[in-house]
Amino acid sequence: MTEPLRGVPEGMHSVTPHLICAGAADAIDFYVRAFGATEIARMPGPDGKLMHAAVSILGSTVMLFDEMPEWGALGPKALKGSPVTIHLFCDDVDSFFARAIEAGGTVIMPVADMFWGDRYGKLEDPFGHHWSVATQLRKLTPEEIRENMMKMGGMPCPEATQPQHA
Repeated sequence: MTEPLRGVPEGMHSVTPHLICAGAADAIDFYVRAFGATEIARMPGPDGKLMHAAVSILGSTVMLFDEMPEWGALGPKALKGSPVTIHLFCDDVDSFFARAIEAGGTVIMPVADMFWGDRYGKLEDPFGHHWSVATQLRKLTPEEIRENMMKMGGMPCPEATQPQHA
């Protein structure tokens, strides 16, 4: 007897990044070296381009496929950048970040302690995707975060801690 399907497949999360890469096979290799990813699936099309692939990074699935301009599927480099940053939490941001840079990532923002309680850095992978990486150092209240921001000379947005409902 077949088990009933769940809405979210086993091993997946409700939100799953799906990246377009110029050279998805190379991207898989980079994510394995840089992030310790595990390859889950690789499905090449007749022309050898990857139609679908998936890796697991720190227990979360990231899907990817090759650029296909004929289908309007362009990666960040073809689009001259991306407004999206994929965020990763890990146990040791310094070693995780260093491994990613050694594997070919480019530092956008060096790892440092942040006012919100995380140790945080940001990098760009060789395919143009942005990744932020963090380790939580302290769990702070919204008030503590606001105080820390003010000490830096920042102007906290009151709406940032007070959800607005329509």
